Amino acid sequence: MKGLQWTLAVVGLFLGIMLALQFKITSEINRTEQVERTEVLATQLTQLKEVRDLLQEQVNSLRTDFDRASAGPGDGELKEGLDKARILAGVTELTGPGVEVTLNDSNVTLKPGENPNLYVLHDEDILHVLNELKAAGAEAISMNEQRLLANTEVRCTGPTIVLNRDKRLAPPYIITAIGDPHTLESAIKMKGGVAETLQFWGIQVGVKKMNQVTVPAYSGGIKFEYAQAAG
Repeated sequence: MKGLQWTLAVVGLFLGIMLALQFKITSEINRTEQVERTEVLATQLTQLKEVRDLLQEQVNSLRTDFDRASAGPGDGELKEGLDKARILAGVTELTGPGVEVTLNDSNVTLKPGENPNLYVLHDEDILHVLNELKAAGAEAISMNEQRLLANTEVRCTGPTIVLNRDKRLAPPYIITAIGDPHTLESAIKMKGGVAETLQFWGIQVGVKKMNQVTVPAYSGGIKFEYAQAAG
């Protein structure tokens, strides 16, 4: 009986030692992998920072060259072309006569069973207003101080609107447009037009003609991955 007990004790001791060694080896392996992964990530982060700094230097250099060429005693037609290109690209602040359109959700008290989505602004409502302004000759447009470009998207994300990829805007939406104030106002307020349609659902629409409005420059980056000049 004692021999069996000793045998079981030796086996138990042996198993305990093996489990302890296995745990230690596993812990060391995990620790080594974590250290190696941390070192790899740190190296990648350093490399990315170096690339970012290099690109920022190139951007600063190109901007300096561009400003120098624009301000220097060069060809008048070239300067005029550059100014027009900057206006079309949306990278310069603009001022001029125009309108300020204010849009806000309905303040009507809903009746039981009514769909609340009918009484709030959606991306299609915003797009309708923007399209009317563009069709009426608006030369530059911004919404809540965000410049709209040719490729600016307008989409709903819950109760807010997102444009220029990551600019999240909440009502009220203030749309500023440069152009003939009377023509722009008439485009929004014409009978059966966008303002009348929205107001039917209680959406608040205000249009103000102004002698001078300011449309800010686009503040984000412009990058083309696939498009390139033909020819």
